[in-house]
Amino acid sequence: MFAAPPVIETEVFAELPASLRISDRKSKWLKFRKKGQPVDKPETIHSYLEGPSFDRKGNLYCVDIPYARVFRVSPKGEFTVVAEYEGEPNSLKIHQDGRIFVADRLHGILLLDTASGKMKPVVEEVAGEGFKGINDFVFGRNGDIYFTDQGNSSMNDPSGRVFRWRAKDGELELILDRVPGPNGIALNPSETLLFVNVTRMNNVWRIPLLPEGGIMQLGAKIGIFIQLTGSLSGPDGLSVDSDGGLAVCHSGLGSVWLFSKLGEPLYRIQSCRGIRTTNCAFGGPDFKTLYITESESGSILRARLPVAGHPLYSHR
Repeated sequence: MFAAPPVIETEVFAELPASLRISDRKSKWLKFRKKGQPVDKPETIHSYLEGPSFDRKGNLYCVDIPYARVFRVSPKGEFTVVAEYEGEPNSLKIHQDGRIFVADRLHGILLLDTASGKMKPVVEEVAGEGFKGINDFVFGRNGDIYFTDQGNSSMNDPSGRVFRWRAKDGELELILDRVPGPNGIALNPSETLLFVNVTRMNNVWRIPLLPEGGIMQLGAKIGIFIQLTGSLSGPDGLSVDSDGGLAVCHSGLGSVWLFSKLGEPLYRIQSCRGIRTTNCAFGGPDFKTLYITESESGSILRARLPVAGHPLYSHR
């Protein structure tokens, strides 16, 4: 359909040091989700980085899913453990007031106390029941949280959901259900569109929003915006640029695709390490550097782009 886009190379910005790589601890997440790993002895996967987000000082925060850790990576690429707890953190975002929120597959959306390393529940359940497994989230300009409830949903079990948590009253609103694997989620700059990576369908959905942030119950015109091919997994995390385009992390292919706001492939950002390009965030003084968590090698990659990212909620 399109010619192969130009390739942008990456470089390693930071790498998880040997002292923080785990090789002697069992992980429930790895036991049930990383096929081929032994279940009767400690797994050998050292980490699985996800959910990058910058604070205003230029520190990059990210999570480690199997060992439930939150890292802070300095502008020099130095890792510090901020928290370690019982859970499965999958994403992290920073509020404009500096608070750090974490999406945890087991516990919902949590608030991190950076001084103590403790987690406080913010969104734990819906209609008196636990979630399937929250994966990723994004802040709206008014503080609302849009999040994906993926769990183990897939094409043979299309039961994933997308919710909005309203900051003004703490109420939950179901945006979308019957989704086969909702994962990364982002809003366009004007917040008229919500984008969701649907991993098991290998595509990106486009969801028009009403002015107050919800969707029409009838005639919402939700549809596939981008159809990807290949990879051993599918689209994972994503970020939005200042022009309304998308940076889509194609985990299992070692790539991040940069699409225009019309869905045209502009560039392929290619991993210089492994193929598990899980998530990304724009950073740097001009927001033209894309930082990518590459979970196979435990690295954070970066690439200079010709377009700036839409400012993170923590920087607005």
